[in-house]
Amino acid sequence: MPDHDVGSRGLIEGFIDEHVTKKGLDSRTEKAYRLDLEHFTVWLERKAVEASQSRRPGGGVGNLEDWMEAYLDYLVKEKKLSSATICRKNRVFGYYLSYLAKRGIIPRYRSLRPARRVPHSQGKDKLSKKESDAFFSAMEREYEELASEFRRRICLRDLVMMELLFYHKIEISELLRLDVADYDQKTGILTIRRKRGMDCQVYLFSRKLRERIERWLTEREEIKGEGQYCESIFLSKFGKPLSMKMVIKIFDKYKELAGIKKEVTPKDLKESCMKQYARELVMEMCER
Repeated sequence: MPDHDVGSRGLIEGFIDEHVTKKGLDSRTEKAYRLDLEHFTVWLERKAVEASQSRRPGGGVGNLEDWMEAYLDYLVKEKKLSSATICRKNRVFGYYLSYLAKRGIIPRYRSLRPARRVPHSQGKDKLSKKESDAFFSAMEREYEELASEFRRRICLRDLVMMELLFYHKIEISELLRLDVADYDQKTGILTIRRKRGMDCQVYLFSRKLRERIERWLTEREEIKGEGQYCESIFLSKFGKPLSMKMVIKIFDKYKELAGIKKEVTPKDLKESCMKQYARELVMEMCER
């Protein structure tokens, strides 16, 4: 096992302060970083107990980097976590190793190798154009068929979110940080607040998408609550901020309605939809 208590609460909080708080990252990032390190620490402590009981100190694993790599492999093979989740944890562990090395708690470290992925069938996590079309058709069909104004309002919100995620390659975390003031209805420009304080602006070329987001901005007034997050563009039906888990759940709902059986995430739809979007833009320009 590692010589130092590298998973102590004090070290984790010091890391969070330096790599999250002082860099101005949001509370979701802080929570994710802390949970990643705490879960690893619990797993590492369990491995220490197992090694002690079997009288095999270290269990054949060497330094901290080796333990982190073994943990990532465990998450892939046993917990079946997605590639995106494993990559995020890998990145957080790299930041943490750098933090520990700078303080002399561990010697100079090497980069973590990528966790070995469990092979899966060819094309399992890729979507065809037909499936991409089916996904958005399922959303539009539900919106047209819903009789309840309240449910149509929520469906409109979901449609706008998915189109922004897929057509403009906006990350879910960036989507959830959007405020009403970030969209300029006169110019059709949306300001995306990236991590580390770097903003960028994207122009919503699609007339249909601009019309939908403007309609949603009017509709959200019916559910807008009060408090810190009342200016968020995307709110729950109770007027509260949405979570990343909620957005993924929405994606899974329409994936099922579209009859898509593959194990995919929102990121797996981006490439095919971007091509489809380009064709739609050309058609719109020809109509003008």
